Amino acid sequence: MNETSVKQPLFRMIKRDDVTKSQAMCVRLIAVLLSLIVCAAIITGITGESPVNVYLGIINGAFGNPNRIWVTIRETAVLLLIAVGLTPAFRMKFWNIGAEGQILMGGLVSAAWMIYGAEKMPNGILLVFIIISSAAAGMIWGVVPAVFKAYMNTNETLFTLMLNYVAMQIINYAIVFWEKPAGSNTVGIINSASKAGWFPKLLGGTYGLNVLLVLIVTILVTIYMRRSRQGFELSVVGESSRTAEYVKIDVKRVIIRTMMISGAICGLAGAVIVSGSSHTISTSTAGGRGFTAIVVAWMSQFNPIAMLVVSAFFVFMQQGAIQIATQFGLNENASDIITGIILFFMIGAEYFVQYKFRFGRKKEA
Repeated sequence: MNETSVKQPLFRMIKRDDVTKSQAMCVRLIAVLLSLIVCAAIITGITGESPVNVYLGIINGAFGNPNRIWVTIRETAVLLLIAVGLTPAFRMKFWNIGAEGQILMGGLVSAAWMIYGAEKMPNGILLVFIIISSAAAGMIWGVVPAVFKAYMNTNETLFTLMLNYVAMQIINYAIVFWEKPAGSNTVGIINSASKAGWFPKLLGGTYGLNVLLVLIVTILVTIYMRRSRQGFELSVVGESSRTAEYVKIDVKRVIIRTMMISGAICGLAGAVIVSGSSHTISTSTAGGRGFTAIVVAWMSQFNPIAMLVVSAFFVFMQQGAIQIATQFGLNENASDIITGIILFFMIGAEYFVQYKFRFGRKKEA
């Protein structure tokens, strides 16, 4: 009886059995270099400028003067804070795609305190209420899908994603009452004269308090994840809920508690954005940071130092892209295109960290 030989495809993807940290880092660095080359090629093709001028423009956009440096630091801090907020949920394998909504709700509460509390209390006390209340708002927005997940096993990805759109509609509703000037459909800069509810200057810069808050939260979450019993419990739940139940871990409580923390940090990010930098509220307050932070957290393998580096790289390229779009007469979508290219290569890098190409056919009997 003849054996039938089976031809395998010429190109195959095979799961890597073991990947060292140096190999993974090498793949990611190659992805970064390729993304930079492709970005330069596209901008050069559009503008006719040399790649050197393109990247000099990017550097100028991120670090060209003290104000740009502080903006880069500010945006890096915000992106890092959101990524840190997502980390506990993701380590538990609770796919919190609702950071955008949690940020918006935290920002909404911050704006409300700035509007209604400005003349009723000293600025120091007002800031305390803003920080605590924004975290509480984000926590509530995060705990709702957690309760449904814990007791009804709903799909947290869809639930948290849909809550983003609900939050946007609530913001639209609030703008109707707060718009300034009337009929503009925008809130405008809140308390531009008194600066009530604005984060004060600290550490020699306008956004020093932003950086300090992010630093404190990052350290606390790192300690919580690595040194506390609660951090151990959420890791066990993430590995296997059945194992967690076997060792007497209350899975429902862990899910709810973890999402309370995750939502609170994302809500705090809303305060950092509204009270700490933009001083207004709109449906674009989150600005897609909630989704970018997902990539930052995953690429960094939930390592806070790595998250800082990745956040800084993304912000550097985004700020630089805005500059070259202006410098070379491109429209505002140019920066989004460049950011998209970078995300494409960085996400692709994670695939090649886990898999490898195998060339050539191999006959199997």
